[in-house]
Amino acid sequence: MKLTARGRLAHRVKWAGITVLLIALAAVAGWGVYTLPAPVVDRMLKTDILKQSELWKRRVLLHLNDPETALLTGNIDPHDAEFLSSMPEASDVYRFNLFDTAGRIVWSTRPEEIGSYETRAFFRSDVARGMTHYIQEALQLSEIDGLDLHSEHTHTAMQHQVAEVFIPITKNGRFIGAIEFFTDFTDLRTTFITRLRVSLSILSGIALFALASVSLVTYRTNRLQVRALQLQSAKERNLMDEQLRLAREVRLLGELNEWLQSSRSLDELFDMVSRFMTHILPEAEGSVYVYSNSRDVLDGCASWNDGTHKAHIHPEGCWGLRRGRTYEYGASEIDFVCEHAVPHDGRPYFCFPILAHGETVGLLHLRSHEGNEEVFHSNRKLAQLCAEQISMAIANVRMRDQLHDQSVRDPLTGLFNRRHMTETLRKSISRSQQTGAPLSLIAVDVDHFKKFNDTHGHDAGDMVLRAVGSALEQGCDRDEIACRIGGEEFMVILPDNSPEDAVTRAEHLRQAVEAVSVRYGEKSLPRITISVGVAHYPAHGTMPQDLMRASDDALYSAKDKGRNQVQVAKGTVAVEGIAAKPRQSPNTVPPQSAA
Repeated sequence: MKLTARGRLAHRVKWAGITVLLIALAAVAGWGVYTLPAPVVDRMLKTDILKQSELWKRRVLLHLNDPETALLTGNIDPHDAEFLSSMPEASDVYRFNLFDTAGRIVWSTRPEEIGSYETRAFFRSDVARGMTHYIQEALQLSEIDGLDLHSEHTHTAMQHQVAEVFIPITKNGRFIGAIEFFTDFTDLRTTFITRLRVSLSILSGIALFALASVSLVTYRTNRLQVRALQLQSAKERNLMDEQLRLAREVRLLGELNEWLQSSRSLDELFDMVSRFMTHILPEAEGSVYVYSNSRDVLDGCASWNDGTHKAHIHPEGCWGLRRGRTYEYGASEIDFVCEHAVPHDGRPYFCFPILAHGETVGLLHLRSHEGNEEVFHSNRKLAQLCAEQISMAIANVRMRDQLHDQSVRDPLTGLFNRRHMTETLRKSISRSQQTGAPLSLIAVDVDHFKKFNDTHGHDAGDMVLRAVGSALEQGCDRDEIACRIGGEEFMVILPDNSPEDAVTRAEHLRQAVEAVSVRYGEKSLPRITISVGVAHYPAHGTMPQDLMRASDDALYSAKDKGRNQVQVAKGTVAVEGIAAKPRQSPNTVPPQSAA
């Protein structure tokens, strides 16, 4: 009986120990569920808000006509002020301020704060040195702009969590001001903390339940049952690993899509693709090809994971492009190697045609690393999703490029329009101010164009304008651009040309146009001549409108002196006007009878 009593006592002691252990674990889990989510969520939201604030900053700077001047002078254009005032309605920002380098507020959603200074030490120590500063604080509802305090769902005693972000604005490495954003993330923070607590509660409950079950089974069952539990635990770990892998893939695909949609050029897009594919499919080397403008070959654009790409491949050399669907080498008993995969060492590979709006725009090529063939084949669906993400991004970039090109090009001649010319001239002047590089502006007008247009018709006049535009465009080199201002008026921006070289280039353009022969129907149109005016920076002006006015005046001087010649704006002593030499052949049409 004593042995039985001792056995019962030992049994009770063991169960009491297990119970105490479970209660302690439950208490620790409860403490962790309540205390851990808040700092974790705050760190996550801080990272997200800092990324978002960069987008807010970019949006503000892109819409300001001249951010540097606005910050330095404090003069905000009415159009810019209207945009800034509307920004809180179109974003999560409820309040923001613009600062100059001294910390003075030059614009604010709270007009009464304009002119006040930011006196906190971090502005000088961090923000003025190009570092972003983040502050999280709890504010009363009355301190948050745009919040409806009379809503029946608003508790007046509740404080809101607000992020205050100071982002420096720099230009060429120089601090020119800062932006301060305020965003209320109370609801988002509360939602995330609640979800995390619920998730942790469930996981903790499951863990405690599993621990109790394992303890009970371990205590009451034999080694065979323990082995069965170990096998089950291994299966659960494998399942969890698979779920984590799937979650990671979904996250990476989401991030890939977000970054690709924000890319501004195909080069930037392919750089993003290379970096992401290294993480999404580490067991495969790959490359991307895109159709050239002529669509007769595909150009190699990027490769990763020790992969290589050829400069050009022919579409007929890929079985995936020829068959119009994904081609998997190594999945069938009989396979044929694509020409672009030569030399081939027998490893399996995929060829995914990249489609955009029903049209094939490129090729994604993936090849397995040695020894990873099984994993490579199992990732075909993931690779297909990557190809779809890349195709949508390429389509968006090309559509954006087309829309931008249409907005800055003249539809008749294909030259840049007046809007683009003015913006380019402004940037060229700013560059010349900083570097001291020479800059000249050439104004061109087709001689007697109205008379020519009335005599031969508008179609013939359009042909003349296209011919003149082509001659001007062919005469441009490097950063030089030709623009059609309107009607028969053109302008050419010549950076990095000395005044003497600019006048010589103008004369070459005049000669090039004079040498053009245009056929209309079955006959050749009369000889085309132009009058040219040249103005130099800074001799004839330091503002775009000044240079344009000076070159126009020189152009009118060329017309007054008989047309078909080059004249330099008054005020320069470098080069006198260059007049065209009349041809000596008796068959030559004199300038006054030309179109």
